[in-house]
Amino acid sequence: MSRPSEIWFFTGSQELYGEATLRQVAEQSQQIVAALDAAREIGPVIVWKPVLTSADSIRRACLDASVSADCIGVIAWMHTFSPAKMWIAGLDALDKPLLHFHTQANRSLPWSEIDMDFMNLNQAAHGDREFGYLQTRMRIRRKTVVGHHTDEHCRRRIGSWARAAVGWSAARHLRIARFGDNMRDVAVTEGDKTAAQITFGFSVNTWGVNDLVAAVDAVGETEIDELVETYDAAYDIASPLREGAPRHDSLRYGARIEIALRRFLVAGGFSAFTTNFEDLGGLRQLPGLAVQRLMADGYGFGGEGDWKTAALLAIMKSMENGAGGTSFMEDYTYHFGPGEPKVLGAHMLEVCPSITTDRPTLEIHPLGIGGREDPVRLVFRATPASGYVVGLIDLGDRFRMVANDVTIVTPDEPLPRLPVACAVWQPAPDLATSAEAWLLAGGPHHTVLTTGVDKETLQDFALMAGVELVQVDRESTVARVSHELRWNMAYYRLAQGL
Repeated sequence: MSRPSEIWFFTGSQELYGEATLRQVAEQSQQIVAALDAAREIGPVIVWKPVLTSADSIRRACLDASVSADCIGVIAWMHTFSPAKMWIAGLDALDKPLLHFHTQANRSLPWSEIDMDFMNLNQAAHGDREFGYLQTRMRIRRKTVVGHHTDEHCRRRIGSWARAAVGWSAARHLRIARFGDNMRDVAVTEGDKTAAQITFGFSVNTWGVNDLVAAVDAVGETEIDELVETYDAAYDIASPLREGAPRHDSLRYGARIEIALRRFLVAGGFSAFTTNFEDLGGLRQLPGLAVQRLMADGYGFGGEGDWKTAALLAIMKSMENGAGGTSFMEDYTYHFGPGEPKVLGAHMLEVCPSITTDRPTLEIHPLGIGGREDPVRLVFRATPASGYVVGLIDLGDRFRMVANDVTIVTPDEPLPRLPVACAVWQPAPDLATSAEAWLLAGGPHHTVLTTGVDKETLQDFALMAGVELVQVDRESTVARVSHELRWNMAYYRLAQGL
């Protein structure tokens, strides 16, 4: 599912300084690239490109970056002074995310040694301002990071942007398979798939559920035996599902669905999918276990045909920082008190085990809807951690992302009769404010819960996509969010042009 990920590093200068100075420019920029490439905070490979000193070389480098299948973004640094008019054609042609790194080779000034040679070589404070002006004049969407390349906060911010660039690349190559349509009479799972492809790049198409059923029926018994052994090694299997027990066939059918669904997705090049309990065709069970395990492997998913959340989940999976997890989620019910108000999030079956450090149990219980056999599923509680709940909605004239800071906590009491995976969290700044702000923003009930993607990465991704991001955090008030929504309505309408 992953693609090669390279960030190209462009260094700006000009011929005015002569060959000796340009050799020093190249050497110092290579040193910075080597340090960034080795930084643990940055995932993609940082690739140095030759110093750019003319309009033609800049345009060619930007065109090469735009058409490269491996390049997912560009970092630009004006080491000396690179007259910005040379960059107009290149920036106009660039079709990859851009980060302007305002830095310099030396951390400290050698006060007693500074001469005009030093000043001519080390003038990024001068050159980057020229570059910054042009980007603003051209209305270029970009991120700007200021500081020395050895500073942790710089590497962290570059890393957040790099992960967002990975997500943006994933979005533009993402294919989503919908098995059936969305749930009848539901508004928020509707949307303009053509507009979504124009905005984000991902494609959404529908396949008949019985196409999947045919794949399920074709799975061999030996394949099922092997996967059931994998289940036994990874989970605590409930006694009714064990070999020789009365419900063991249900477990085998759940394995059959997983094998078929995985094979279908791989063959079609899909990285996300949806199901709908109202449209199961010849399936004996609503897929639960299969969906959970596929999400754990990085696939996006949306219940009830929710392709927007499936896409968002796949994108956010690609942006994870290596810690925590990311899951399909739904705000199900509230605890208003006593004690701190909380949200209990769950879904019928489909919560990703990446958000727990516990060993899940593999169980079978009645579902109550869908009119099929009892489905198998993994049951667990999310591990306490800080995170975000994120939703994506179609407003008709544009898309909006809504994000809320949350703290996942241990449930106040055990949940012995809740037969599904779940998470309990305290939303910021508090339940009443966050819920009111979420409702005002039109946030969806299907969301993505993540402890593996940071806020700055979400901000960077929204900027790359050119979509609105409404954030509800510890500083939020209903009045502030309400004002922001009104301002955004005007801005994003005007930004679309006439």
